[in-house]
Amino acid sequence: MDIKEKAALCVLHTINGMGNRTLWKVKEYFGGFSLCLQADAGKLHSSFLSSGIVADILSLRKNCEPIKYLEKLNNKNISVICIEEGGYPAMLKNTHDPPYLLYFRGSIKYAGKKSFAIVGSRLATEYGKNVARKMAEDLVQRGLVVVSGMARGIDSAAHSGALNAGGKTIAVLGSGLNVIYPRENRQMYSQILDNGLVLSEFTPDTAPEPGNFPRRNRIISGLSRGVIVVEAKARSGALITADFALEQGRDVFAIPGPIFSKNSEGTHHLIKQGAKLVTGIDDILNEYYDINTTELSGELFQDKLMLLDRDESLIIQYMGYEACHFDELLEKTSIEIGLLSTLMLKLEFEGIVKGLPGNYYVRIT
Repeated sequence: MDIKEKAALCVLHTINGMGNRTLWKVKEYFGGFSLCLQADAGKLHSSFLSSGIVADILSLRKNCEPIKYLEKLNNKNISVICIEEGGYPAMLKNTHDPPYLLYFRGSIKYAGKKSFAIVGSRLATEYGKNVARKMAEDLVQRGLVVVSGMARGIDSAAHSGALNAGGKTIAVLGSGLNVIYPRENRQMYSQILDNGLVLSEFTPDTAPEPGNFPRRNRIISGLSRGVIVVEAKARSGALITADFALEQGRDVFAIPGPIFSKNSEGTHHLIKQGAKLVTGIDDILNEYYDINTTELSGELFQDKLMLLDRDESLIIQYMGYEACHFDELLEKTSIEIGLLSTLMLKLEFEGIVKGLPGNYYVRIT
């Protein structure tokens, strides 16, 4: 696609109502985006376009120079790739309803690497976040790319795990590239730009409207070999991603959780429906002949639990994956207060439990 045609495409995409399917129809009806932008009022009004879109096209023609608009995007380090260009992610291109164009910052080449998506609840438990980080770390240590949506909870934990392990990660936004959501992920956004890719099908200043997130989930799954659902309630955006994955012929994996945890109702449902139950990275990678399945080095969490002494095992026995107060543990275990304090510090140092505000603790392995 030449620069004039791409510039016209980008300008037309700023019009409200000029979505993915409409762009395809414009291309077919007018023979090109530049031809649409240059068409006389009569031809525009006699086309399939609504009167509102036609009015916006006529206004844009007077007030916007497409090449300058494209240069403005480039000056903000925003690149655009459309489905007709060679660098467009091949796996995504071969799905139903791929975005006609993608805006991105970072390196688009990572969208062509072997990738797995990690998704889950925004209101994740410490257990869920810990699992997401560990899964992401293990994936990137095999040279794979982690894809997620940069939302709170599981998404953020997955990106964090990939970055902390020195790997590559892709964030697919439910907003435009100029709108970082949630705001607390500004630093993460910058880190991903240095170590991966941030992309969106929405124009750069698009707000994070609720309807955008289910739609962007098809891109998360479309870029990935498989989708790993870590935590999901009975009704969850992560389950929408899993549905897209199945429609696209992708594999779906689910992490089991505590049977009474509402955050695991969705993942347990997926397992009942045939998703592969995952307790470690090899449960995923053994499904693929073309991915290295050599065991990861390092101490496994299960090994840590086997080395606990009697009192430590007693503490873990009474702890669940929900927050537990120190006084409750004191009553249940009958361990002397000083010894219990020492043991809780030790377990926290070893990454088996995590201390929370208010003298609460939660098990994370």
